[in-house]
Amino acid sequence: MPPGPSPFSFPPPVLPEVDLDPTVGDAVPRRRRRWPAVVAVAGLALVAGGVGGAVGATLADDDNGSSSALIIANDDARTGQVGSLDVEAVADRVGPSVVTIASLQDGELVGSGSGVILTADGDIITNAHVVADADEVRVRLAGETEPRQATIVASDPGQDLALLHIEATGLPAATIAAPDDIRVGEPVVAIGFALALDGGPSVTTGVVSALDRTLVTDDGALGGLVQTDAAISSGNSGGPLVNAKGQVIGINTAVATSNATRAVSNVGFSISSRTLLGRIDSLRATSGGAELKEGFLGVSIADRTDGGSGALIVEVSENSPAADAGIEVGDVVVAVDGRPVSGQGGLIAEIRSGGPSSQLDLTLLRDGATIEVTATLVERTIE
Repeated sequence: MPPGPSPFSFPPPVLPEVDLDPTVGDAVPRRRRRWPAVVAVAGLALVAGGVGGAVGATLADDDNGSSSALIIANDDARTGQVGSLDVEAVADRVGPSVVTIASLQDGELVGSGSGVILTADGDIITNAHVVADADEVRVRLAGETEPRQATIVASDPGQDLALLHIEATGLPAATIAAPDDIRVGEPVVAIGFALALDGGPSVTTGVVSALDRTLVTDDGALGGLVQTDAAISSGNSGGPLVNAKGQVIGINTAVATSNATRAVSNVGFSISSRTLLGRIDSLRATSGGAELKEGFLGVSIADRTDGGSGALIVEVSENSPAADAGIEVGDVVVAVDGRPVSGQGGLIAEIRSGGPSSQLDLTLLRDGATIEVTATLVERTIE
């Protein structure tokens, strides 16, 4: 049975005339291309520590200067108990690193979202869907009234990330959390320009609800996501999800929505710092706003219907990386590079997070036996 409509959507960039109806975040924005929920013959490339009183001391200022280097926390994975959250201190710390992004077409505003300053010399990260329809992008910094012209350095719809650049020095770059320093249950703050309301960014709080989520949307699949119950609304897209130490653990990207048969409450998703750090070099290496090249495995897949986890192989293309690796129809992919694959969305996300020439170590189930194979992705072509 084919999957039904996706329960997930990207909160769309806020339109010039904002509808304040509570369902404003349910619509799916226009995208430059769309992907089916079941992948057809492709490898697809289709949101601590310490008690509140101690947190303020942890949030010391960084000397950003004019550096083009990312500020990455070097914390080891914690083993102690997660502490409380000083929301005011975190907001004061990270707020200056959050920017408003205006997307324009033919000189007209078509939407707005949020972004995070990554480097003191003007690199800014946001969602690809925030700038997908723009032929011009403008960025307004905290405390400023006039927007600055921004260049789209690269767009990666596969991970819903876009790298922007403005000509500037001495900007307040955010600190990116160490990928292993994120725990389920720890308190977090989501910051962004929800509904493009006047004034500074909106601040909402919650916890890390889950890690390594994969979700299938009408536009494809995203993997390795941080799930949170902190409210994420239209306009929040591209803004940061921040831990109690003032470090960015994710870039807010998608929300789950209710319908007549499904109730959803406070289920949002952020692109993890692990994914961001793994893709930033590729984004920087791509110029002129081009989309990153996507990997191709050469399979059609589906979810299992027998109650098990993994992605079922239903077709293998001739002369494809999958065929060369010995993957067969009926195989079930249960892990990629040692990471469990819960369903078709998980495999799609793993392929998309790679790219041409990437090697994937796949764990397969075949006739009750476990098989290990390695496939080298090639560039996906759009016909």
